[in-house]
Amino acid sequence: MLSKKAKYALKALLYLARHQQEGLILISDIAEKERIPRKFLEAILVDLKTNGLLQSVRGKKGGYALVKNPAEVSVGSVIRMIDGPLAPIPCVSHLYYRKCDECIDEATCEIRIVMKKVRDATADILDSTFLSDLDKINTFLEE
Repeated sequence: MLSKKAKYALKALLYLARHQQEGLILISDIAEKERIPRKFLEAILVDLKTNGLLQSVRGKKGGYALVKNPAEVSVGSVIRMIDGPLAPIPCVSHLYYRKCDECIDEATCEIRIVMKKVRDATADILDSTFLSDLDKINTFLEE
């Protein structure tokens, strides 16, 4: 399940992507427009900055800006950044693999086989969907 933190991170990134030409955006603007609690948003933006997606400037004329092209930021990468692995169980994770303690044979484990399919389908969708695509989805739905 997608955490609130990851959902808010995506909402904040989308807001910054839509307003990229305006330069630095205040936290208060993002919080108000996207209905994200300000303190929670502050922590999320620090995480996104630490991971190289944002830049920030302090002070009266400060704020946050997206430093990457929205077409280069996948939804999957943001979710992994905030929530960790997409895989429902650790033995099918590419980036966070860990063998299950009770597993006798991974190659024949029926649960692992099904969860690998779930992981693959989820990763295919999220890793091929970018911030720029999400903005197009909204436009498509409005037509």
